[in-house]
Amino acid sequence: MDASKVAELKLFVDQCKSNPSLLHNPSLSFFKSYLQSLGARIPPDPETDKGGFNMTEPGQTSEAKNPCFSSGDDDEIVESDIELENTDVVEPDNDPSQKMGDPSVEVTEEMRDAAQSEKLKAIDAISEGKLGEAIDHLTEAIMLNPISAILYATRASVFVKLKKPNAAIRDANAALEINPDSAKGYKIRGIANATLGHWEEAANALHIASKLDYDEEIGSVLKKVEPNARKIEEHRRKYERLRKERDIKRAECERQRQKAEQDREALSAFKDGQVIGIHSTSELETKLNAATKTSRLAILYFTAAWCGPCRFISPLYTSLAAKYPKMVFLKVDIDEARDLAEGWNISSVPTIFFIRNGKEVDKVVGADKGALERKIAQYAG
Repeated sequence: MDASKVAELKLFVDQCKSNPSLLHNPSLSFFKSYLQSLGARIPPDPETDKGGFNMTEPGQTSEAKNPCFSSGDDDEIVESDIELENTDVVEPDNDPSQKMGDPSVEVTEEMRDAAQSEKLKAIDAISEGKLGEAIDHLTEAIMLNPISAILYATRASVFVKLKKPNAAIRDANAALEINPDSAKGYKIRGIANATLGHWEEAANALHIASKLDYDEEIGSVLKKVEPNARKIEEHRRKYERLRKERDIKRAECERQRQKAEQDREALSAFKDGQVIGIHSTSELETKLNAATKTSRLAILYFTAAWCGPCRFISPLYTSLAAKYPKMVFLKVDIDEARDLAEGWNISSVPTIFFIRNGKEVDKVVGADKGALERKIAQYAG
């Protein structure tokens, strides 16, 4: 067996004697299994026993503990019910739409007078409780004078009394199309929406009506409508906030997932505890980029087969790779990769660079074992 290989093996065994936890490195599992097959007792990993050392690589978050990888639909938001005061709310009326006037009709004075007469008949009918008859008179008045906002608003108020809120809303809308400042139009629209339990729409219409022409009835209805509208608004804001937080969490989880995938790809380029031979510029760039992505220190060792000092320090370099598996140990033979040697301005070997985030942070020139060990220990700490 080659003497240098025996020397490397002896050095590695000495390292294992002084630091048995090395045998728990995943890259040495084959050697650990071999020792156990011979009846050897492997000391437990002290870091695992303490529970205070995390061997997880950057980006390799435990899926069992990371909420981003939890199973189930925990991030699905189920809205709770809102406790509202729904007294006096009625079922919507689904009758065919009432007759509406033709706004393009030219209204004469005679038509206006006739419409006014029908309106007075409707008012009399309302006072007698004959609401259906009142609707008929008001409908006739609207046909005669279809550009009167007050006629639509008055018929809308009768539909409210008949508990036909949808019909009332149609008439209120027609009144507001004719006169956007119709206080009665907004008032009836608000009351009708409150009757349907459309609290926010009701509050909005009633607030406008109160600004145009406030009366006690508007104030009375608002006292009932506003608490419900406020609860709905608070409920909406709460769940909008929760959905926004969920979306931010999902985006962060996706970012973590992508980073974890990139880190896994980067880690696949490494051989923990081993020296990786580099034969080209592109290969070196790949390894250095992977080291940057995983926040690892890369150590780049330039050597040559004919170099006596290199043969002296190479066994130590190999053993240090096993001792510090979370560093990236790279080796370049300058005769096999002359372009790399030229690119790094290598004038003598061995030359060893310490590289973090793609930049040189330190180096050792010559076969200075002590300096190499000190610097590696320094950066490992």
